[in-house]
Amino acid sequence: MRACLSNIYRLGIKELWSLVRDPIMLVLIAYTFSVSIYVAATAMPESLHHVALAVVDQDASPLSARIVSAFYPPQFVTPMLLTPQQADAGMDRGDYTFVLTIPPGYQRDLLAGQSPPLQLNVDATRMSQAFTGNASISRMVSAEVSDFLHRSRPDPGLPVGLDLRLRFNPNLEQAWFGALMEIINNVTMLSIILSGAALIREREHGTVEHLLVMPVSPAQIMLAKVWSMGLVVLLAALGALLFVVQGALHVPVQGSIALFTLVAALHLFATTAMGIFMATLARSMPQFGMLLVLVLLPLQLLSGGVTPRESMPALVQHLMLAAPTTHFVAAGQAILYRSAGIDVVWPQLLAIAAIGATLFAISLRRFRATIAQMA
Repeated sequence: MRACLSNIYRLGIKELWSLVRDPIMLVLIAYTFSVSIYVAATAMPESLHHVALAVVDQDASPLSARIVSAFYPPQFVTPMLLTPQQADAGMDRGDYTFVLTIPPGYQRDLLAGQSPPLQLNVDATRMSQAFTGNASISRMVSAEVSDFLHRSRPDPGLPVGLDLRLRFNPNLEQAWFGALMEIINNVTMLSIILSGAALIREREHGTVEHLLVMPVSPAQIMLAKVWSMGLVVLLAALGALLFVVQGALHVPVQGSIALFTLVAALHLFATTAMGIFMATLARSMPQFGMLLVLVLLPLQLLSGGVTPRESMPALVQHLMLAAPTTHFVAAGQAILYRSAGIDVVWPQLLAIAAIGATLFAISLRRFRATIAQMA
């Protein structure tokens, strides 16, 4: 047993030295757990942030001024007051996502009991902001008009009061979700890439033949790749969590980082084994890259990290229970967002461990068959 552990340790050190001598992989690791996380947290296209809005105020009334003043940073830029000709030219150039036109006599007609329309021109090529901003602008204008009409009338109040409590993200900060979910997704992506690339790199360099003549077993070779590549991803993820998420983005982490580390380590055991299995199927790095696209996209899109699993078809929900990412996302969100303890996430821990053991056994069998063909 001591000799076996020594072989696994030394082979893992060899993998780490091989990674150090690969500058492309080092740049990928640095980018994935720094710039990629920062961009995912701060560049959320579906949120309203500095939306370009212009107003054509043809009424010039107190009500129109009130409507214009309702749009302010950071959701909207300070509205530009334009003429109709300037607004059309700005929309053609793409300077504005929204142009709100207030017709002449709008306040007068409204006070006379009429329902004069407002015109909202939307640049629909910016689909995410156009969809979200359209509804937000409609609500804001309706609220300002309602307040203006009832400014001199007593508020009857609502028969039922709604006492709203926003838990876990009281200010609805998009960065809180984007940063932490990017770490969770990148752990999966990079662990598969590093473990698979390590095996393909040895095959391309001819070092697999050297391993075949050494007194080491396929299981020892696989375990060495698993612990070394998993350790690199785990340290990079913890560094990103401490220095990028908490340091640069000032996102509070509610739960135990130690418990999240344990869940991530179990998940890395499963995904590194998956990467080795995929590397045994591919014959070169381009083939491995194509296979990675086919596997990684469903793992990230259907595991609950982008869209809640409850909104997916029942068949997809059941199938994705076989993927370790589904349980990792659920456990990671529970720990980092809701400060859940091991008494809450233990089912996900058991599921990840079982899936990881299964994937490792399948990968080891495939790896042995591949080595036998090369011998």
